[in-house]
Amino acid sequence: MPGVVSQAGDYTVELDTGFDSTSFRLDSATRGILDVDTLGPATDFADITDYVLGVSYNRGRQQPFDQFGAGTMSFTLNDTLAGGILNPYDETSPYYDSSNNEPGLAPMRRVRVFREATQLFDGVVESYDYEYNLDRQNFVTVNCVDNFWLLANTFMDAFNPTAETSGQRITTVLALPEVNYTGATDIDAGTVDLGHAAAYDVPAGTNVLAYLQQINQTAEFGRLFIAADGELVFQPRIGSTISGPVAEFSDQGTDYKYRNVSIQFDARQVINRATVTALNGTTDTDQDAASQATYFVQTRDVDASLLHETAQIEAAATYLLAPNPSPRLTALTTNLAMLTEAQRDTVATIDIGDTIEITVDVPNYGTITSELSVEGITGNIDINAGHTLTFYTSDTTVLYLLILDDPVLGLLDSTNAIG
Repeated sequence: MPGVVSQAGDYTVELDTGFDSTSFRLDSATRGILDVDTLGPATDFADITDYVLGVSYNRGRQQPFDQFGAGTMSFTLNDTLAGGILNPYDETSPYYDSSNNEPGLAPMRRVRVFREATQLFDGVVESYDYEYNLDRQNFVTVNCVDNFWLLANTFMDAFNPTAETSGQRITTVLALPEVNYTGATDIDAGTVDLGHAAAYDVPAGTNVLAYLQQINQTAEFGRLFIAADGELVFQPRIGSTISGPVAEFSDQGTDYKYRNVSIQFDARQVINRATVTALNGTTDTDQDAASQATYFVQTRDVDASLLHETAQIEAAATYLLAPNPSPRLTALTTNLAMLTEAQRDTVATIDIGDTIEITVDVPNYGTITSELSVEGITGNIDINAGHTLTFYTSDTTVLYLLILDDPVLGLLDSTNAIG
């Protein structure tokens, strides 16, 4: 995949070789040329963009109550085009670490993808799948995962937590000696308090990612994910936001254009009985009788909640109720070729938790406009088809900062907030 993708931008795919692969090296046929190869040390990342046939990536979740899992990415390399240097047995490859007698392009090396200066994915290589063919067309499929994969393969010693908010507990776990998470983080303090008595002690051997997800899925109900640049992000309980849309998509005018929009309206949206049970045995159930009469009893049970304060357990049960289904826009697909250059730059930066606006002109009905939060992103970069993006969304309410004396934003009401 040449770096420049038509009507999309300039792309770069980089792999960490695990050593300084680009600087001058004595007695090297490929890196030992004076006045051509520079003195090091240089970056460990090798630019392999020219050998890439295409890139696909997936991060986040598709439904608001789904659990966030590890982001994934895969791409295929043309080793024939590369002259065989991607072969792990080739000791003359510029990516081969002769000092340690091992391939530089290997599992657990870091990988990152950029569009211009915007990072689209950051993670590690899970596997290289080499396919050697008799017609000499040899390919390498590289499968990658983000840092959630690392946390999913790390386990805790026995842990006796103290009184903390949800975000503070995440920070504490990441700093444990057996975890020692060194990646960048952006962790909100959270809105709830977690239990700290004996019932909340964590046994040795507990999976780190499973425990972090337990914090989010049973107590905070926010977002816990790895951002496009590799940063571990924890956002508070999902509700209203004071962030306006970063992009306004529509099928008319000069707004950001899209290829298609999905609308969901079904019974799976209904939760008319919610039960939250804490590890200390405290439980609360909230329900909507009118909804149950119409849509039958549809329950969401949250077991092993890390909450411990009765009022917060009750609030969580109420928060989980969604008694009446309503149509909502759930996914939008666009291609950067449909957008202006400035719009491409903006769309490439959209990440989980951002707000977008979608306007749909429905035949025989009229116009629907919704402001939505981004819950998940899939992307596909192809030299012929360009860069296609799908954003999975959830409903949100955008609040605007109160402005004194403003005829609209100066009113104290449900849509204006004091910042």
